[in-house]
Amino acid sequence: MDQSGITPNTSNQQLVINSDNDSATALLQEKQARRRDNLRDVSLVEYMTVGILCFVNLINYMDRFTLAGVLSDVQDEFGIDNAMGGLLQTVFVVAYMVFAPLFGYLGDRYSRRIIMSYGVALWSLTTFLGSFIDNFVVFTIFRGLVGIGEASYSTIAPTIISDLFVGNVRSKMLAFFYFAIPVGSGLGYIVGSVAGAAAGNWRWGLRITPFLGAVAVALIMWVMEDPKRGQAEDSQMKPSTYKDDIRSIIRNPSFMLSTLAFTCVAFVAGALAWWGPQFIYLGLKMQEDVNITQERVSQIFGVITMAAGLLGVPMGAWLGAALVKRFPRAHPVLCGAGLLLSAPAMTLGLVLVEGYAYAPFVLMFIAEVALNLNWAIVADMSLYVVIPPRRSTAEAFQILISHMLGDAGSPYLVGVISESLKRSLSPEEQPSPQVEFSSLQYALFVTCFVEVIGGIFFLLTAIYIVRDKLKVDRAIAEAEAQSTEPSHSTADEEVTGGE
Repeated sequence: MDQSGITPNTSNQQLVINSDNDSATALLQEKQARRRDNLRDVSLVEYMTVGILCFVNLINYMDRFTLAGVLSDVQDEFGIDNAMGGLLQTVFVVAYMVFAPLFGYLGDRYSRRIIMSYGVALWSLTTFLGSFIDNFVVFTIFRGLVGIGEASYSTIAPTIISDLFVGNVRSKMLAFFYFAIPVGSGLGYIVGSVAGAAAGNWRWGLRITPFLGAVAVALIMWVMEDPKRGQAEDSQMKPSTYKDDIRSIIRNPSFMLSTLAFTCVAFVAGALAWWGPQFIYLGLKMQEDVNITQERVSQIFGVITMAAGLLGVPMGAWLGAALVKRFPRAHPVLCGAGLLLSAPAMTLGLVLVEGYAYAPFVLMFIAEVALNLNWAIVADMSLYVVIPPRRSTAEAFQILISHMLGDAGSPYLVGVISESLKRSLSPEEQPSPQVEFSSLQYALFVTCFVEVIGGIFFLLTAIYIVRDKLKVDRAIAEAEAQSTEPSHSTADEEVTGGE
């Protein structure tokens, strides 16, 4: 089998296919271009499908960051330090990433509607039951079960959008889908803090999203469309073996470099989302003229996160769509520029928390807007450099790598560094508020360096992106040519879906 995934019987047959390759690719691109910018051709069912996926993504991230809004209350009740507080999120993400490859394999071969329904039902039920658990170890296990359920959804949902749309329409729909991440995260802080404060118990924040999850299961089962894989691109490709899928993905430089870059994004987002509210609260609490509660800080941080997402995600999608027409490498360059802009803003925000009340929030907003530029673009790149029948596997692979090396460890790592610095700065006594703040501040500076590394990886992706996208277009065109011209294939000749 060659790189294109076609196993010819004779060299003459391969020559015929290769001679038709460029013309077939041009016809495919022309066909896709006719649908590229036309939202009027999107049906009501397709709009409803994207809306349902966005709704589930929203409550997915609400649930994920509800605990972050009340983290100090959780630590007080269970009697845990920063390291164990970070471990709560790490266990969730580890379970999420470990099960992602399984759901990626299933998502390329079986009903995505059923897989997602069971997954959303699982994380909704375990979130609700977990809110009644008083033992920290058991509570942590239930957070891991929530991660398994969320892996089934996050791995598959973007591939449904990729099978419904192409070109700029796909980019716009992915932007709508991914703007739910920062908005849902922000709502998580707000719901957790508001519900906990109103009920006098942080656990009530965990009892809201499960009911929304039940609604989501019904919508997925009876309203959402589950298109044929490759439908938007008229792909005739068949799934290949899992071994071939992984081997092709690993050999795809655009996908691998963008995955490493996105790993840096996940590292930063995970650490900042988990520790940001508590860090800002510690800094503001030391200022004599500032009187604020952690609940209030969580609410403000949540609003900033939502606003940054509402501005940054659509802006990234719009800039990407506008620039890629003139500069084909615009997507990775724009993502890299966003991270390199976010890093200094984040650094200043961390430095000024101790002495200023408003400047840190403004700088965090700027940093998050720049960080959010890449969400929809990275998803689009990851899809268009991978052929249709292995996109769920590719999404799962990216989730595994980005979370394993990114936000699976970053909350825990920041917590461990913070606790180590506390012992160094205050070895024989109870840490003072200044030591508590400084140790967490120094630990969070790690995120600024990681952003710069991520920006470099995105810029390296720009070297290969045009070539790898063209390979996918050619592979789709070859498969379509073989399916429509029997003379170019024999009964035992098979398109297996390589790149």
